[in-house]
Amino acid sequence: MSLLTPSRPDHAGDSSGETDILTLQTETIAAEQAVLFAEVMTTVRPVAIVGLGYVGLPTALSLHVSGASVIGIDVSEARLDGIRHADVDLVAADRERLAGALGSERFVLSTDATRLADAGTVIICVPTPVDSHLAPDLTLVRRACEMVVAQAVQGQTIILTSTVHVGCTREMLVEPLAARGFDVGTDIHVAFSPERIDPGNTRFPQETVPRVLGGVTPASTARAAQVLGRVSRVVPVESLEAAELTKLYENTFRAVNIALANEMTEICRTFGVDAVEVVQAAETKPYGFMPFYGGTGVGGHCIPCDPHYLLWSLRASGGQAPLIALAMDEIAARPREIVRQAIESLADLGVRPAEARVLVLGVAYKAGIADVRESPALEILEGLRRRGVTAVFSDPLVASVRLPGGETASSIAHPERESFDLIVINVLHPDVDHHWLASRAVLDPGNHVSRRVRRLAAAHVSAGG
Repeated sequence: MSLLTPSRPDHAGDSSGETDILTLQTETIAAEQAVLFAEVMTTVRPVAIVGLGYVGLPTALSLHVSGASVIGIDVSEARLDGIRHADVDLVAADRERLAGALGSERFVLSTDATRLADAGTVIICVPTPVDSHLAPDLTLVRRACEMVVAQAVQGQTIILTSTVHVGCTREMLVEPLAARGFDVGTDIHVAFSPERIDPGNTRFPQETVPRVLGGVTPASTARAAQVLGRVSRVVPVESLEAAELTKLYENTFRAVNIALANEMTEICRTFGVDAVEVVQAAETKPYGFMPFYGGTGVGGHCIPCDPHYLLWSLRASGGQAPLIALAMDEIAARPREIVRQAIESLADLGVRPAEARVLVLGVAYKAGIADVRESPALEILEGLRRRGVTAVFSDPLVASVRLPGGETASSIAHPERESFDLIVINVLHPDVDHHWLASRAVLDPGNHVSRRVRRLAAAHVSAGG
């Protein structure tokens, strides 16, 4: 261990100079011991994951595969039981990882928050939705942070990954830890690194997606990078707030472009032009364009929610973002527009709403997963029923759903065997036969059928057919 012992010629023969050197040596030894202690806490002690949902569980599995010991903490015993029985929604690769983790001494599941004190690193992965007024619902993340702060021990690194408003990490972690007496950034470390997991997406597993990371101090960034770097490449930024705002910008970018794509879909509809053809033709430009397709709306806890965290924190600071606000208004109104189009289509078919039977195909918020959070299909089903339509759904991955009005609806197992006056396509899951749609009256706001036909045609041409 190297020691800093500078010469002090101006204090030659002065005992006060010797005292200064001894004090400096003592402080240096203490600092180096703190560094070594933090390294042990970060690299040897277990990693605790708080919240084992669609982000926390894959994160825990990736860290386990990297060789880390993992303590998975969740307040729901039912969720933990589902994980223990592999009754969870995961891609195939993560299912294999879960099978390998279950029974391992390095993979522990618990509802006991006191286990957090055993961890060298704590990663918080809880949902951050919006409430009925589109304001951030911070209930879960606040409770999680309070729990982590209460169990925090010297040398730990605490990483928040949940999408939050700008300043939240400092408010919910840094300040409460300082109030407990910690010197944050020295004897305990705090960082923010927004999750970038895309549920059901096997093309971009999390190991291939860089992680943006900002710490309360450079030392905190370095400590957090030691852990997150076990899974994927880390992209450091200079502050907690820069990392928080990066996540909000990413999904606001998508929200604004989806709102534009929805509007362009309606423009194409007005002119009788195939919207998919227009988007794919524009995509041939090799620079300055990114394809977005219209649809029935957006779902999940990212695009429908994250821009509202930005707007909320911006308003609290006296700022405005009229373009973003307008885009979010359009996104919120999209399911109602689809209901209007469905009623219009029924009228064109000569069917009154009270006599109509309409199928909503796919209620998950995206293809290939069973997640219905914020799915526009729920609002479409509710809206059609309010107009007197007998509206039902079919989804091979979702057995039943609770509609916004409180009713429960169950999936129709074989929709191809039943008659409907109209079919509204929300999502088409992969590896499911949808050829029967060709003979039905279909409202396809996302042009799913057109996109699928074009993909098949392109594959046929490339194969020399």
